[in-house]
Amino acid sequence: MTYLVAATLNMVTLRLTGPAGLAAGILLLSIILSAIIVFIRSDEPKTPTGLLHFVLPIDILTHPSARADYSFWISRRFVMLLVAFPTGASITIACGYASHAMLVAVFGELGQATDRLTAPMLVLFTISMLLAYDISYYLYHNLQHRIPVLWELHKVHHSAEVMVGTTKDRVHPLDDIMNRVWDGLITGPVYGFWLFFAFDPLELTILGINVYVLRNIIMMDFVRHTHLKVSFGKLINGIILCPHYHQLHHSTNPKHFDKNFGLMLSIWDRMFGTLHIPEPAENFSFGLGLESRDYQSTVGLYILPLRKIARLLGFGRREALPDLASQTQTQTQGGTKSLRQDHLA
Repeated sequence: MTYLVAATLNMVTLRLTGPAGLAAGILLLSIILSAIIVFIRSDEPKTPTGLLHFVLPIDILTHPSARADYSFWISRRFVMLLVAFPTGASITIACGYASHAMLVAVFGELGQATDRLTAPMLVLFTISMLLAYDISYYLYHNLQHRIPVLWELHKVHHSAEVMVGTTKDRVHPLDDIMNRVWDGLITGPVYGFWLFFAFDPLELTILGINVYVLRNIIMMDFVRHTHLKVSFGKLINGIILCPHYHQLHHSTNPKHFDKNFGLMLSIWDRMFGTLHIPEPAENFSFGLGLESRDYQSTVGLYILPLRKIARLLGFGRREALPDLASQTQTQTQGGTKSLRQDHLA
């Protein structure tokens, strides 16, 4: 017991010191500044009580959807640690070395590849990997809204009727694993390409903080899953997807369906015609309509998507099967009908 307590205290200490502690501090500061800036721009009474009620609205924090988020977030920590993280890393590395092996087979060994690793190459490698991960996320996220099986898993995320920060992790573990496998298939070849020129290059760190951690801070993943309507301004929004743009992605308004798929960069949405710019301080309602009620428990968030997928694949009661043809082929004025449309009646 003493060992477990000591190990826990040691883990907490490591998380609060060094680069990890610095990253946590920057993240917390970004959340606090975002809350203050949005509050100042709001019509709320400019008093300490008004600030408290604005930043921590009781009706949102105690909503059944929020309570489901809290319990799901805690249980998901263990599942991700045991399954999803190792899976994603192993796929990326395996695809990377496979790509490297194919390049060697075609062009032969370059020789002293490690001598060719320079600071500019390290920066280019880091940027190329970030871009690969970002376009990979955009493409997979788009498919989640187009393919019925993927949509059933992705519904877990869209079922949130309020967003409380931890909603960012309201993602089914199987969905996360599939996303990481997809990432590996796209980022792996990029990694393999660089292995061919500079053996086992490492991503750039800034003040000891990994660039992927900095990416999450820059894109404000926590804030974008709250009620805080943060915008970076027209110029920066043209490059980076601000929280308010992502909140629109969760909107129940049909004109917002299948918009703003991006992770960090907004350039992919602009390039592929899926960018939708919200009105300043525009409010949104979230969720899946009446169907959201089925996803307001931890068990429901884990089990319900699997049951629905089983029915899609022909298992279980036949009468529960949806018409996949109508889901995937129904045409509207804007193109293929969004799978979200069926859940807001």
